[in-house]
Amino acid sequence: MAEQIHIEVVYGLATRQELIALPVAKGTTIEQAIIESGIMDMFDDIDLTKNKVGIWSRAAKLSDELEDLDRIEIYRPLIADPKEVRKRRAEKAKEEGRADKVTGGRVNNLRAKL
Repeated sequence: MAEQIHIEVVYGLATRQELIALPVAKGTTIEQAIIESGIMDMFDDIDLTKNKVGIWSRAAKLSDELEDLDRIEIYRPLIADPKEVRKRRAEKAKEEGRADKVTGGRVNNLRAKL
């Protein structure tokens, strides 16, 4: 019998999260463990061709082999580019006068009086 290791597979939505702990054979890949866990049957939106995966918050490949006590995290695709969102928020703050038009930082009331 092959040596067993213990792993977890996690996935979450805004309203529901699932953590599945299971033993797998040593040498199991991330993709094999995800399929074996059954988590894809619980969430219709998991597509391993689109969803990125990681182990303990570090990006990983589906072909990576697991080690004992690894936690596989299945990440949802981003709905917006974080850089673009910050850029739009900063532009709005400048327009509303909540940010300095030159530096982009907070408005300095002492400087404005000069």
